Amino acid sequence: MQICNERVDKRIQDYKEEIHLIKEAIESNDKGNSEDDDSGNGKLLNDLEKNMAYMNDALKAKDFLKQIKTNVNSTDAVLGSIVKTDSMNFYLATSIGKIELENKEYFAISLSSPIGQLLKNKKQNDRFEFNQTKYVISEII
Repeated sequence: MQICNERVDKRIQDYKEEIHLIKEAIESNDKGNSEDDDSGNGKLLNDLEKNMAYMNDALKAKDFLKQIKTNVNSTDAVLGSIVKTDSMNFYLATSIGKIELENKEYFAISLSSPIGQLLKNKKQNDRFEFNQTKYVISEII
């Protein structure tokens, strides 16, 4: 959970910095541009809009992570569970990707992702198939 939070915080900070730089570039263009040529600002405004949307998504992910209970004991794969299989380990939280912790790899995924939907409410020894790969759940933490 800590790694997920750190990665989302980093994304938010990166987007904030990028937004700040874009706003400075727009202001600089406005001051130095005496002509009516707004083509440079058009691209910058488009980039600003994209980065603001990305930052909003990251802020939503941060809020979502706050809702995850890490101390829940469940025999089913639920939000906040670590699901170990015969070939991969998954952390059911938000889509962050690969996390390395104590020399083990985990894939932080969303419950709404295709593989998250397959894992939802599964139990130890349950089997599932994803992208023509078969998995057996060895442990749920």
